[in-house]
Amino acid sequence: MKFLIDECLHFSLVRVAQQREHEAYHINWLGLSGGPDWYLMKRIIDEDVTFVTNNARDFRKLYSRAVLHAGLVIIVHQVEPVIQRRLFDTVLQRLGDGRDFVNEVIEISASNGEAPLITRYAWPRASDI
Repeated sequence: MKFLIDECLHFSLVRVAQQREHEAYHINWLGLSGGPDWYLMKRIIDEDVTFVTNNARDFRKLYSRAVLHAGLVIIVHQVEPVIQRRLFDTVLQRLGDGRDFVNEVIEISASNGEAPLITRYAWPRASDI
């Protein structure tokens, strides 16, 4: 899989993906930081990448307009980089289950040392299309 990491998340998530043999890039390294989300969304779709963010509200809205996308990963809540890495690695382990991730969202969160909570669902929902 190919991942694009949002500027709101730490650049070290790129290395987490690479360690699991995925291609990954950070928004800041591509000169895309500070740009409008709609422009970023166009690039996400055109380049067929799975986007990783914690900006759930804005990107759920943008993804709801996409007929076909390579998936969205949402790390719920702003947490420190070490926790971001742990949560993203957990997502990558889950994606290793061989199931297709097209038109799906994975949300992951953890609080106070508890096991991560993962929610996976279709987006946009079939009833929205």
